[in-house]
Amino acid sequence: MDRQTVHEYIKKKYKASPEYPWRSYPGYAVFRHEDNKKWFALTADVAGKTLGVPDTELVDVINLKVDDLFFRDMLIQEPGITPAYHMNKQHWVSVLLDGTVPGERVFELIDMSYLATASAKKKEKIRPAKEWIVPANPKYFDIVHAFDEKKEINWKQGAGIKKGDTVYMYVGAPVSAVLYKCRVTETDIPYNYRNERLNIKALMKIRLQKRYPEDRFTFDVLKSEYGIYAVRGPRGIPNSFSEALKR
Repeated sequence: MDRQTVHEYIKKKYKASPEYPWRSYPGYAVFRHEDNKKWFALTADVAGKTLGVPDTELVDVINLKVDDLFFRDMLIQEPGITPAYHMNKQHWVSVLLDGTVPGERVFELIDMSYLATASAKKKEKIRPAKEWIVPANPKYFDIVHAFDEKKEINWKQGAGIKKGDTVYMYVGAPVSAVLYKCRVTETDIPYNYRNERLNIKALMKIRLQKRYPEDRFTFDVLKSEYGIYAVRGPRGIPNSFSEALKR
């Protein structure tokens, strides 16, 4: 792992070329988003002693942004990752490019920094697939038998849900349990329906992937084991619940 490898990775994946804005520091290269012009990476050669690398005059590093402060505190415990050199140390880290940090880890952190600094529009477009709990009221739709004759149905599209996401269908009383795991195969299907209880502006298409017994993920289990106290609309799920659903 070295600076040239990093530059080639960024250019190939993000079509971003290095800029060298400082005459006094010809080894410092900045990479920006094309749309909002924000930096997402900076490579530099810095004095090793500033990063705690003994007996080394200069070391190559890449500075990357980390939005999650808790994750940032975890990162700087890893060998070769330190609070950022000459940047905001709360939100940026410096990663050694001398082989201390494995290449795949460096690429992973570059991708994270790119997403953290992207515009809102780009973040939505490139974000990884998410998992959601989506409520279904059996009083208005026979969701219990919805997948008996076909594996794919249309459903009200929730805000933030996109193609490729996973939705776990929570069926309300009297069932009060998660019954289905589905993959979102299409979104933004035009639809206009309104009554005193429902206002549907778009549909999504969901494909059944797995069924769960009615007594497995009940509302009581969601509360007591996973801290989920309400399912009134589409919502994300904690990691512990995600792992349980996949077993």
